[in-house]
Amino acid sequence: MRDGLRDRNYAAEAVQSATAALAYLERNPVDIVVAHIHLRDVSGLELVARLRDRQQETLGIVITSQGSLETAVDAIRAGAYDFICKPVTLAVLEVAVERAVAHLALRREVSRLRVAVAAGNPIDTILGGSPEICAVTAMIRRVAESPTTVLVTGESGTGKELVARAIHDLSERRHEPFVAINCGALPPALLESELFGHVRGAFTDARQNRHGLFVQAGNGTLFLDEIGEMPIEMQVKLLRVLQERKVRPIGSDAEVTFGARLVAATNRDLQTAITEQRFREDLYHRINVVPIHVPPLRSRPGDLRILARHFIQQICARSGKPLVTLAEDAMRKLVAYDWPGNVRELQNCIERMLALRESTVLTEQDLPPTIRDYTARPTMTATGRPDELLTLDALERRYIRQVLELTQNNKTDAARILGIDRRSLYRRLQDDSTATTSGGGSSSADN
Repeated sequence: MRDGLRDRNYAAEAVQSATAALAYLERNPVDIVVAHIHLRDVSGLELVARLRDRQQETLGIVITSQGSLETAVDAIRAGAYDFICKPVTLAVLEVAVERAVAHLALRREVSRLRVAVAAGNPIDTILGGSPEICAVTAMIRRVAESPTTVLVTGESGTGKELVARAIHDLSERRHEPFVAINCGALPPALLESELFGHVRGAFTDARQNRHGLFVQAGNGTLFLDEIGEMPIEMQVKLLRVLQERKVRPIGSDAEVTFGARLVAATNRDLQTAITEQRFREDLYHRINVVPIHVPPLRSRPGDLRILARHFIQQICARSGKPLVTLAEDAMRKLVAYDWPGNVRELQNCIERMLALRESTVLTEQDLPPTIRDYTARPTMTATGRPDELLTLDALERRYIRQVLELTQNNKTDAARILGIDRRSLYRRLQDDSTATTSGGGSSSADN
């Protein structure tokens, strides 16, 4: 069969057992597998079922000595594309393979057209028309169909999980699970059990076997949120899992292959974390295959208007209340505000205004005091009045934030522009919430 298919210009290979086939497929993706229903180690139907779980693209053709309806139903249930009754001639096999190839070509063309159609439409969950957000959506579309690992960066509240979900929803994995976990919310031992699973008796409360999230995600997407908070000892184990594409449940001697695609996210500067030995450099390069940076809300005021109106419509529809409008004076205050909590803070602000509103028009007086009374003072003033001038500390913090905005929160570039190392920049950002009145401390820190 192999030689006959090769003579007909197919790239064909032959192995002697299902075990050998599975080992071969671990290293070599194929389009079609032809298997006899009766094999020594694993049945042909079980082999096809395993292929369906591991490689959705692969089509299985089962050879059987019984051409009954029951056998055909069993083959289809196992995930086989077609079955052939013995005796098998090369002509019959070639027809079956040709049909499978045509089916694959049609399925891939449909997938390509879906992507092309989607590219002409906005992503419903990611709102905005600014150049920064358009760059994000363009990158989402480009990377969605590949199995490549993606690292989503951005400040807290910018919508990094929405980006991960959009990548999943635009891919062929959309019908598979999307599984998310916050890596900073669990202690190391519990995080390891959640990710990799455990077997019964592995520890005190392990009363039964449990699949970890890598396996639960199937051929879908596993989203590791706040990966920068992951303990260093877990980073070592995660690196090995990503390299081998296998997980070993706690207490087990057997490894389990997984097919999920990994998307990670962080609001930390991982380059600085590497310098401070809080994040492994080899793991960083493993997850940072395709980086996507989500810009802060303050850098795209035009999108803020779109988001504010969207949240009003969404919350009013959810609560069953009449739609309200946002007055221009309130909108100007929203645009002028700094939004340290980004989109999440804006959503909470709109929800608060709607909960406490007294009319069908939301005005400046309906805004929370922190936003209504916010004033962005200029760095330099024309009048030179003492009450409008800034301390050196405040001036430094404002300039650092401005540089970070211009570099899209790339702290390596920002540190280079500021003339300091990343460690010093990180320390300044950690102290950003604490205002000082001494000018000498800032000067010595720069030196």
